[in-house]
Amino acid sequence: MKAAVNLKYGPPAEVVHIEEVDKPTPMPNEILIKVHASSVNRSDCGFVRAKPFVTRFFSGMFRPRNQILGCEFAGEVVECGSNVDSFKLGDRVFGFDDSRWGGHGEFKVIDVKRMVAKIPDNISFDVAAVSSEGGHYALSYLWSMRIGKGDRVLIHGATGAIGSAAVQLFKQAGAYVVATADTNNVELVEKLRADRVIDRVTEDFTQCGETFDVVFDSVGKSSFRDCKKLLVKRGLYVATELGKGGQNPLLAIVSPLFRLVGAKRVTFPLPKANHKVIEHLRDRLADGTFVPVIDRTYPLDRIVDAYAFVETGQKVGNVLIAHE
Repeated sequence: MKAAVNLKYGPPAEVVHIEEVDKPTPMPNEILIKVHASSVNRSDCGFVRAKPFVTRFFSGMFRPRNQILGCEFAGEVVECGSNVDSFKLGDRVFGFDDSRWGGHGEFKVIDVKRMVAKIPDNISFDVAAVSSEGGHYALSYLWSMRIGKGDRVLIHGATGAIGSAAVQLFKQAGAYVVATADTNNVELVEKLRADRVIDRVTEDFTQCGETFDVVFDSVGKSSFRDCKKLLVKRGLYVATELGKGGQNPLLAIVSPLFRLVGAKRVTFPLPKANHKVIEHLRDRLADGTFVPVIDRTYPLDRIVDAYAFVETGQKVGNVLIAHE
């Protein structure tokens, strides 16, 4: 089969190559999927370069354990393991796999107990393929922070894969959502149903005149110090990145000690992939309350160009990889 392979860490243009490799064989609890579409996202970029360094503790200290990246995928079941009864040949499926990866190959296998589900009839392979990475992280943060009806949330960076998913999923959960976007994408974020959109180019969002139960930085470009004044008593600051000097995990350890006195706190939840997440995303796709944003599409043969674009930091939503 054809796949985008990286045998060592480094810049994608130097280490990612299209090669012919063996097609995987499913184990008894696995299905073999012919991949129709996948994506290149921040996770892929981090793992292909092994940056930050802590990535190596998951991907291999000196060389990649998983040489075909692509953590999200959509495709068709072409073979079922002997113990599989929840899927059948021909089922259209999508999912997220940051354990085996493999979405950048023509075929991949996944255990049916992991994050894989049937694609709703009204959803295309392309849309399904880019729904699970940003959606998974956004939903995991939503559940970890217990965001629900009436909660006031500010989402900083609402145009990335995580941010654009968070606006929609937080709204679906009943939250009041204020989001930031650059000038060119204010209208887009309004269409995602944000209650208010702040143009971060012309306005300092920390001076927005509102306070929030949660400030969620989906791009890791703010700090607890800058956002603290936006939080109500016992409010939470959450970021997807480590922060300067790795401060966010450290603050998350220390700040709960002051909870009893009403202090504003930092939390740094570690998203966990589980089947409930993919089922929830499937249902939100089906009812139209979550529609992932697609910036542009590249064929698998041009995946290095996709990496180059994602690494500019200019993508809006998701970058799709079409396998056909």
